[in-house]
Amino acid sequence: PPIPEGRHRRPLFLGMSADDGMDALERTWRCCGWLLVALVIIFSLIPSPPALDVRAGDKLQHLFAYALLMGWFAQLHRETRVRLRLAAAFVALGVALEFLQGLTSWRSYEGYDMAANAVGVLLGYLAAPPRGPDVYHRLRRRFLSRG
Repeated sequence: PPIPEGRHRRPLFLGMSADDGMDALERTWRCCGWLLVALVIIFSLIPSPPALDVRAGDKLQHLFAYALLMGWFAQLHRETRVRLRLAAAFVALGVALEFLQGLTSWRSYEGYDMAANAVGVLLGYLAAPPRGPDVYHRLRRRFLSRG
């Protein structure tokens, strides 16, 4: 989309960009998204992360975490090209974290965890707007139209 005069795009993660005039909602949404990324990294590398006490709870946690990451950032980015970059980045994050777990003495490498991460990314991609609810833009209309 065109950028208002006096503003310019600055590069962000993976070639994505945002104009310098990000409003409070977008800034908050992005900050919360990066907090989610940080939590995934932390819970992936700490010795004893919280566990679901159900069959295959570990895989469900992986699936949910990566679906949430993908779905969260896909709310901001409608372009297929950007969403595919996000998906690739989150799959790569899951693979990298799994290899890092294998290097520790307190966690273990599991190929099925990487598969659960990738399936989660796919589900997050498929659940994003226009197929799924457009939470970000709904909030935007609700709170920013009051101006």
